This record gives sequence, structure tokens and C-alpha cells, in this order.
Amino acid sequence: MANTPQAKKRIRRNNRRAEVNGARVSRIRTFVKKVESALLEGNKDAAAAALAAAQPEMQRGVSKGVLHKNTASRKFARLTKAVAALG
Repeated sequence: MANTPQAKKRIRRNNRRAEVNGARVSRIRTFVKKVESALLEGNKDAAAAALAAAQPEMQRGVSKGVLHKNTASRKFARLTKAVAALG
């Protein structure tokens, strides 16, 4: 258990950040799922539009530190390849 005032403050801060970061990651996952569902339906136009919306969200996650840059890059590359393979 935290004893010092600073340690108590860090716990409060970490809990707030975890909430915000969790919401951010969840939002990114939602955007990625939209691309994947459009891919499953075989709808190239919807998949391309969803991919264009997902890319800035993933990049924002990287800049905020909730996603590793290589992870985001890999996911985006695989999704892009899958969308290109549709048409």
C-alpha cells in the first residue's frame, strides 16, 4: 500500500490514465472491427472507407502511447493488403 502522498497521487493518476487509455484502445478496436466486418461481407468500398477512418485512429493511439508503432503499422499493412485483395 502507498504510504507517501506522492505515491497516493500516482495511484490516483494511474487509475485515471488507465480509464482514458482503455477507452482509447477500445475505440481503435471498434474501427478495426468495422474494416474486418466489411471485408467479411466482401464490400470493397465500405472496407476502404472504414480503413481510411481506422488509420488516423491507430496513428493517434501510437502518438498517445497506447499502441506500439510497429503493432499499428503491422495491423494497417495487413488490413490494407486484405482490402486490396478484394478487388
